[in-house]
Amino acid sequence: MTSADFSILLPEISLAVYAMLALLVGVYTGKDKLAPTLVWLTAAVFVILAGWIGLAPGGTRPAFDGLFISDAFARFAKVTILLSAASVLVMSEGYMARRDLLRFEYPVLVSLGVVGMLVMVSAGDLMTLYMGLELQSLALYVVASLRRDSVKSTEAGLKYFVLGALSSGLLLYGASLTYGFSGTTLFSGIIVAVGNDAPLGLIFGLVFIASGLAFKVSAAPFHMWTPDVYEGSPTPVTAFFATAPKVAAMALFARVVHDAFGGVVGDWQQIIALISVASMFLGAVAAIGQTNIKRLMAYSSINHMGFALMGLASGTAFGVQAMLVYMAIYVVMNIGTFAFILTMERDGKPVVDIRSLNMYSRREPLRALAMLVLMFSMAGVPPLVGFFGKFYVLSAAVQSGLGWLAILGVIASVIAAYYYLRIVFYMYFGEEGETLDTAQSPLLWTFLMASAAIMVLGVVNLFGIEGAAAAAAATLVN
Repeated sequence: MTSADFSILLPEISLAVYAMLALLVGVYTGKDKLAPTLVWLTAAVFVILAGWIGLAPGGTRPAFDGLFISDAFARFAKVTILLSAASVLVMSEGYMARRDLLRFEYPVLVSLGVVGMLVMVSAGDLMTLYMGLELQSLALYVVASLRRDSVKSTEAGLKYFVLGALSSGLLLYGASLTYGFSGTTLFSGIIVAVGNDAPLGLIFGLVFIASGLAFKVSAAPFHMWTPDVYEGSPTPVTAFFATAPKVAAMALFARVVHDAFGGVVGDWQQIIALISVASMFLGAVAAIGQTNIKRLMAYSSINHMGFALMGLASGTAFGVQAMLVYMAIYVVMNIGTFAFILTMERDGKPVVDIRSLNMYSRREPLRALAMLVLMFSMAGVPPLVGFFGKFYVLSAAVQSGLGWLAILGVIASVIAAYYYLRIVFYMYFGEEGETLDTAQSPLLWTFLMASAAIMVLGVVNLFGIEGAAAAAAATLVN
């Protein structure tokens, strides 16, 4: 272990030390009084780390004999994770404070979860993968049940914990099989052991690992926890679940299949394509009957993960690039949508029924227009940025000979458009009923408008994300 190894891990170490120092400060002071300050401070730390990682020297730099890998792929994912986590933290401060939920532990737990995510996307070994995954999961289990006086929030945390433990068991069993048949836990050693023709035991290991990771991205048929956890968690926590952890898990999925099993693309391509189809259709069909906007967003998330997995299923560098572009667009759309959901209140109490948006455009025309743009973008309506995200993954599938997958993706997209457009219908053509409170938060207004603006203006050059994603994909798939 050298100073060079530690210097590669410095951003992760710095964030972990910051979280532990914040805990110590909390122990010796009136902790909850400091909570609002700590939220903003933590968000600032995330943004600084994102700048630090984004401007770090290029190239691939392994640490600790390949246990940890810093490359363009990891840097792209880390910057996306940190910026999305910072955005959600800033958005959540007012909402949590008004409902007496702003505990000192909230930003600390989010920080520890983010440390786990940063370790996940740089994992070069099955042990590092598991450590990062569990650090993220343990923090998120607690955050899900933050509202202790709510039965639904407690139930959300418990369901997430029990099903998370099951998925971790599947992942560990897959890792043990992989180690048994390859003789190593290093991805660089596994890919050599696998070669171009993996023994049956290694294929079983791959299937179990893929199942465990599919749970983390909430892909069908491992999605069972998602609607309940999204509904039961406090809304800012739901916003967090819908963004940063999804990027981390998807990046880890790509890292495992390409770095450890890159020689047997044909074997895992079928698994991921099947999960992709199941997710797209389950997310599209199951959301149709939902009136709770948080449950609807849960099924929307499952649907979107299906599309991101379509890019991964192509097994090419362009497929990974498409997946990264899709995830970046997905995060921006979700941040804007949840900024809107956080303002849905009546008499100061949160409202989650989409029918409460009836004729919303008459009272808040600008907000309604921004939400219309985001819903159209999520549905993949051209010429908004969401369309280009879907176009990318569909192109990747077609180019790699998975035309059938692209066709099914288009059908699922058309079905999913129904429930996005239904929200727009309520806002513009619904029946007049009880009105929502006039939104007060300038901060949430800013996030909503910025997200909608990005969906419109991003069509010019996607703000340079294409080039960064191409460079990231090239380092992973070589």
